[in-house]
Amino acid sequence: MSARNPGINIDLEWVSKVRVNTQAVLKRAQQIQSVKLAKKQWQAAWLLKAVTCIDLTTLAGDDTPSNVHRLCMKAVQPVPHDLLRSMGMHDKGVTTGAVCVYPSRVADAVKSLKAANSSLPVASVATGFPAGQTPLRTRLEEVRAAVADGAAEIDIVINRTLALTGQWEAMYDEIRQFREACGNAHMKTILAIGELGTFTNVYKASLVSMMAGSDFIKTSTGKESVNATYPVAIVMVRAIRDYFLRTGHKVGFKPAGGIRTAKESLVWLSLIKEELGDEWLSPQLFRLGASSLLADIERQIFHYVTGRYPALHELPMA
Repeated sequence: MSARNPGINIDLEWVSKVRVNTQAVLKRAQQIQSVKLAKKQWQAAWLLKAVTCIDLTTLAGDDTPSNVHRLCMKAVQPVPHDLLRSMGMHDKGVTTGAVCVYPSRVADAVKSLKAANSSLPVASVATGFPAGQTPLRTRLEEVRAAVADGAAEIDIVINRTLALTGQWEAMYDEIRQFREACGNAHMKTILAIGELGTFTNVYKASLVSMMAGSDFIKTSTGKESVNATYPVAIVMVRAIRDYFLRTGHKVGFKPAGGIRTAKESLVWLSLIKEELGDEWLSPQLFRLGASSLLADIERQIFHYVTGRYPALHELPMA
């Protein structure tokens, strides 16, 4: 992870002056999607970059120690060794960015990664994920418990009620408390953009989250009807850029929810490169929240190396 964002005192005047030009955002999003993507070896290189930025995730009601263990082993070796060897990348330490689980499964993930002699960070959702509607003391305790079990990153959810009713100071205070409860663990703040209503609310929520000390801002829980979209991403990364220019503090970005194809991952990387620059093209400042994306990236890399797509038994687990 990058250097921590210490946050700043809430600037309500800055927040109140926010206006978002919807048509300009939509036009820019269309431009991003129409960018010509890399092909052949350059595409393969970009896909490996995408792999290193994935938060490999399982957030299911039937999660068990055994499938969390399998997830961790996949995160440590996300692309088959023979494919990496064919590309000359077998000794480059290609792993995903992190594994992401529920708080009750953090200890299982930490144990599996330790047994594999891996320093890969474990991320945990918390604070009443996905709705964030539990009492504040319960949400804070959940953060502390996940950190105590070994989580190096905490993905919190904001109280959408506070954002929708314009209670920005109260939202700031809650996030500051979560930041304190995280201790040395990095904090990613989930805005649940599908429930915020307008681009202006998304921008304001992004700003307040960063002012309160978020190390990353994240689009969605993956449980809403609308998750990571390119227009919303434009709004959020512009907020990140404005915050950096005003404060000098770099904040990461994590789109999550509905990102399933290798082509989509290339578009996301292109968006970050064009809007924030090469410095953000690393797992320290950019993550992709996904559970099924890796499977398609593996298929495309397999095709690049062998000239054909794999049979189901050749890539048995994603």
